[in-house]
This record gives sequence, structure tokens and C-alpha cells, in this order.
Amino acid sequence: MDGELPARPGSTLAPASEDASFRRYFRAVFADGGASLILMDAPPDKEDCRPFLHAGRLFAQAGAHVPRVHAENLEQGFLLLEDLGATTYLAALTPESAPAMYGAATDTLIAIQRASRPGDLPEYDAVLLERELRLFPDWYLARHLDTRLAPIDAATLEAAFATLLANNLAQPRVYVHRDYHSRNLMVCEPAPGVLDFQDAVYGPITYDLASLFKDAYVRWDEALVLDWCIRYWEKARKADLPVHADFAEFYRDFEWMGVQRHLKVVGIFSRLAHRDGKRRYLDDIPVVLDYLLKACRRYRELGPLAALIERLQGKSAGHAYSF
Repeated sequence: MDGELPARPGSTLAPASEDASFRRYFRAVFADGGASLILMDAPPDKEDCRPFLHAGRLFAQAGAHVPRVHAENLEQGFLLLEDLGATTYLAALTPESAPAMYGAATDTLIAIQRASRPGDLPEYDAVLLERELRLFPDWYLARHLDTRLAPIDAATLEAAFATLLANNLAQPRVYVHRDYHSRNLMVCEPAPGVLDFQDAVYGPITYDLASLFKDAYVRWDEALVLDWCIRYWEKARKADLPVHADFAEFYRDFEWMGVQRHLKVVGIFSRLAHRDGKRRYLDDIPVVLDYLLKACRRYRELGPLAALIERLQGKSAGHAYSF
């Protein structure tokens, strides 16, 4: 592998974490008691390590704690990385720890956003945003619920997609991690460690905040989320980030961005279950749908989407979720 790394015999290799992609991670622990390392195995025919390396450099330059790359072999799809530990935010978050942990996470997010420049990362453009939205009808409705939309329902869905895309594309643009949530943030020093940034893009400023505070794997009271959003917004304004001067407008953008993300995530979880056999992701769909429906019900423009989803769930015996 490229890169200089001293020989350290007597190592053991064990799985370090699971991933929704084809990547695998192993922890190398050494007999000499030195720091462990993480081996990323990304099959070159299925995964490309170069976006990971590129985004990692950008985020590190911004001041984020991303894993240092000790060695690489792109031809065979291997990276040897700094080990940021085994404790995720998801494992450590409690009502008592959450304010400080989320404060650190938003500080890191703001540092990344302040470093943003157009042209460094792929554009989170209309084509990509809409492709993500299509995962919902293709995989959740058609495959998971086995539902075919009537023309009037398809028109309702298309109208909602157009409304969301117009809002998302009108938002100020920054670096977007694209999966900035509790399973990809690590408790380490300095905290948080940031993982899984290979899909980073240049896009809407509220996207990562929606990932963080409307997380598929942990749920908080809406009053807390509102308070944490206000704290981020205040820090972002002081950092001269291009957020709305009116918090109500900013929060609407945050919620509508969350709707786009949650439609995508429900589709992805359904695809992981039905295409890849990772059925455990079905257990996370109810939380995501809850976020989605609550946000849609708050806005007149998105009310028809909420009504459609609720009705389709009710028609799909054995698949409906209640809230």
C-alpha cells in the first residue's frame, strides 16, 4: 500500500462496523499496544475510494476531525485509516449529554460550511435531488407496499416533488456531508469524529442539519429540535453563513429539506431490504415516516402529500404503520 507505515507484527483483525454500501471495515489491533487502525475494504468494481479521499481532505482543511489516511491502495480498494474509536454518537447520546454533543456537532458542521467553495464537490442539482425522490415511489410504494398509483395520486406526488425541489434548489449552497447523523459521528478527541463522507456534494445549507436533528436512528421531542436549530442558526449568522435572517423562513427550509431527505431515506431503506436482503432497515422506516408526515401536516403546500401517504398505507394490509 502507498504511504509509510512502520511494521507492527502480531496484529489481530476483526470487523469494526457495518455499512449500507459494499464497503467493509476492520479494526487492526496490535500486540505492541500501539494505536489500532481501521482497514477499509471497498471493492473497486463497486466502490470508488477517490471521493472519500477528496472530501476527507476538504473537511480536514476546514478543521473537521476526519480519519487520517495512513496508507492506500486504490487499485485493490484498500485504505488504512486512523481509528476514531467504537463509540458513535448514537451509543452515547442521552438527554443529559445531547446539548453538548450536538453543540460540538454543529460547530464542526459550521466549520465545514464556512470552508465551502463551488466547484470542489459535485453539485447537488435538480437531477440528483429528483433521482433521490424517485426512490420513494419506486422502492417504498411500488416494491414495499406493492402499490401502483392512480393518475390523480401520481399527480399529487409529482406536484409535491416539484414544490420540494423548488425550495431545495433555492437555498444557499455549501459543502454537504449528506449523511451527517448519529451513526457517522464518533465520540473521540477532538469530538466529533466524522465518518462516511464519500458522497459529499455542494448543495442546500439545511441538508446536513436535517440529517442531524431528524435522524432516522434517534428521536427527540420537537421542542428540543427547535431549540437546537435556533442555536445552530444563531451560530451560523455569527459565522456569516448565508442563512435566512428570519428564523421562521430558515426553519421552513430545514423542514422541507427534511421531507426531501426522508422520502429518499424511506426509499433507500426499502431498497436495502428488498434488493440487498438487509431487512433490518425496515425497522427504521416508521421513525422516518413519522418525521415526514408531521412536517408535511404543518404546511398547506405539503398537506396533500401527507394525506396521500397516509391513505396508501391504510390500503396496504400488513405494511401500514400507525403514529
